[in-house]
Amino acid sequence: MKFTTVSVSYSKKFNLGDYESLEVGCSLWAQIEDGEDADGITQFLYQQAKTSVKLAAMPVLKASEFQINKAKSSKKVSSNVNETDW
Repeated sequence: MKFTTVSVSYSKKFNLGDYESLEVGCSLWAQIEDGEDADGITQFLYQQAKTSVKLAAMPVLKASEFQINKAKSSKKVSSNVNETDW
């Protein structure tokens, strides 16, 4: 029986304005045996890492004035776009 290690790293940098940024990252790994679905496990680890980064960053982003204004302006732009504009 041969074991293989599969690892995934995911990180994202968020602009907080005023020359500040937040970088959050997550690394996950799993040992798999021959015959197991390495691609499926890798995709699962990727989704888990991505979700973890999002959850970890959310409190800081919700408190960031720059991100709040950015979200408000993107909502205004998307609500002003008509289907005929596409």
